[in-house]
Amino acid sequence: MTAAASETTRRLGAAADPSLLDPAERMGADELRGVQLERLQWSLRHAYDNVPHYRAAFDAAGVHPDDCRELADLAKFPTTSKLDLRDNYPFGMFAVPQDQVRRIHASSGTTGRPTVVGYTERDIDTWAGVMARSIRAAGGRAGDKLHNAYGYGLFTGGLGAHYGAEKLGCTVIPISGGMTPRQVQLITDFAPRIIMVTPSYMLTVIDEMEKQGIDPRSTSLEIGIFGAEPWTEQMRQEMEERLDIEAIDIYGLSEVMGPGVAQECVETKDGLHVWEDHFYPEIIDPVSGEVLPEGEKGELVFTSLTKEAMPVIRYRTRDLTRLLPGTARPGMRRMEKVTGRTDDMIILRGVNVFPTQIEEIVLRTPGLSPHFALELTTRGRMDHLTVQIEARPDCPSDRRDGAAREVQKAVKDTVGTSVDVVVVDPETLARSVGKLQRLHDLRKRS
Repeated sequence: MTAAASETTRRLGAAADPSLLDPAERMGADELRGVQLERLQWSLRHAYDNVPHYRAAFDAAGVHPDDCRELADLAKFPTTSKLDLRDNYPFGMFAVPQDQVRRIHASSGTTGRPTVVGYTERDIDTWAGVMARSIRAAGGRAGDKLHNAYGYGLFTGGLGAHYGAEKLGCTVIPISGGMTPRQVQLITDFAPRIIMVTPSYMLTVIDEMEKQGIDPRSTSLEIGIFGAEPWTEQMRQEMEERLDIEAIDIYGLSEVMGPGVAQECVETKDGLHVWEDHFYPEIIDPVSGEVLPEGEKGELVFTSLTKEAMPVIRYRTRDLTRLLPGTARPGMRRMEKVTGRTDDMIILRGVNVFPTQIEEIVLRTPGLSPHFALELTTRGRMDHLTVQIEARPDCPSDRRDGAAREVQKAVKDTVGTSVDVVVVDPETLARSVGKLQRLHDLRKRS
């Protein structure tokens, strides 16, 4: 970490001023568990009474909301999947009449029907509250200018960050995604202190700064709050070194609320504290569905505790992580940084491969940029993976073959499978302004 970033951490650590924390952030574990149980019982009843899907699912599993007498009883209830939401498209999962719904968001629907989520007026206020809490935990303060480059529209990122920043008292610059040269211009002209954006697009913005002859470390930015896609510690180091900022992780998903479900705290940066007064986490075995003990890695599952329009009960996120004790917020558990999903895992000749494993190797290989893409094809009867990586502008052409061999060997040694690696010219691969899609599945389908 740079000297300036270290000073930012020291100066802004919320632990140094506990009066800034919400009452829920100051709760001890026992008090919080009592609040959770009361809210969980309400949420189960609300879902059962008002959502036909949940009534049918609970009845089929032989459970009733009254069976939840302690938090551990939640494991008796069935999980909810994205398929369940799609099967009830568009509004079958809503638990309130249409005239009480104040906003609707939805996924892109690129792999099927979109998943649709709704919010009452109280839900929007709750969402803004947890987002304001998240921005503050990252080091933001009232009066800060915040450059919001998350996409606006049906995607929850843009409006979720916007409402939270305003509730905290920030001045929002709502540029949304895209128009990269204009992003750089407004950062230069408006001098924001905070930026919120996907980590992959932040790298694109940094590249554009350098292309324009601007030193990224000279800008006004001190804090970057990055989410919407998995990213690694190597990418954090890359952004902190190139921008001279604090790179902070935020977690959320539309089906549970949007961004603001969990947040990394600037004073520790050791995982994301789950805002457990609103969202109850579990870790399950992705295959058996069994709840795993704290500290074991598995699939993250969330139950909403306060959502009115669309409660979710044991929603399977497909994100792989583990739960750990709280630190900066001792009463609230942390989730380890998400580094993969069960649905972006590639099974290559019997070996599980995640894009983040490739990213870690790419980022520590001299001469290579963070921009890479994965192509999955079929050769004969076998699947084959090709990794395309952009060279950095200052990488000599005679260094590229050696860098490709280094990546190929590191993947074989650490991941346990063989891949092809091709190093291409800078600015060759497509850039993403929203959620990054690294994997392109070009396999022949029989």
